[in-house]
Amino acid sequence: MKSRSAPVSQFVAPLRIASQRFAYSAYLLLCVAIIVLGRADPALVERARTVTADFVSPLLTVLSQPAAAASNAVERAREAVLLYQENDRLRAENATLLLWQQAAQKLETENAELRSLANYHPERTVWSVTGQVIGTAGGAYSRNLLIDRGRADGVAKGQAVASGNGLIGRIAEVGAGASRVLLLTDLNSRIPVALESTHERAILAGDNTDRPLLIYLPPHAKPPLPGDRLVTSGDGGVFPPGLLVGQIAAVEGNSVRVEPSTDLASADYVSIIDFGLGGMLPQSNVPLPKQPKKGQAEAVVAP
Repeated sequence: MKSRSAPVSQFVAPLRIASQRFAYSAYLLLCVAIIVLGRADPALVERARTVTADFVSPLLTVLSQPAAAASNAVERAREAVLLYQENDRLRAENATLLLWQQAAQKLETENAELRSLANYHPERTVWSVTGQVIGTAGGAYSRNLLIDRGRADGVAKGQAVASGNGLIGRIAEVGAGASRVLLLTDLNSRIPVALESTHERAILAGDNTDRPLLIYLPPHAKPPLPGDRLVTSGDGGVFPPGLLVGQIAAVEGNSVRVEPSTDLASADYVSIIDFGLGGMLPQSNVPLPKQPKKGQAEAVVAP
């Protein structure tokens, strides 16, 4: 095989070289001829160029369509990648903004509560401290709050607990650093109250519902109307008179329901208030006014 192919390659190689040289020379001569012809007869060259363009243009149009389609496909793919990256970035920014929005709404709510507490200074107040709600006990048998203030902060059993809108309960149990608040709606809660408009006295009795009952209203008293405000009467010496408790929500026969002035389920900050009253509490449970620790509370002295 080698002996046969060697003479063939030796014969073909000179022909290939000669054809390349001849093609180059032919192209050069053709170019010179076209230039000379263009100088001699420009109209003929123009007609030839026009005919050539008419002949080639459909072919170029057909050939350009796949190239344009491929270019459009590449551009769309690039835009899709950019859109995907942009969507990822926007999702991350949206998630961050939602977190900031939730934090801002929480801070706004807390600031509103703290501002209302700062403006709430009932008369005869001897001492008060602000506490945060750290737990709730709501169910069929109890309505209580757990706050982060205890004996070390000057809190004592029997002190009133209020929000910026009015009374919500009293201190029932005191620990070293935490206390339990018995709410107005608890089954064990009994608060002496009076109708602000008629001064008729009664008892606000919790029954573990969101709207406690108004009981022991004198038989001769004018029936209360929805919207009438209830305040503490001062009977028993536990709370001073005039603290807002709530308003009449519904009157159905002898059953009178009261809407507390504060949404007890959403309370985050409360004010523990000592009015210096012993009342019906055992003398051992009557708290002595204490100055709170620095940075934890402020003493409020009654005029």
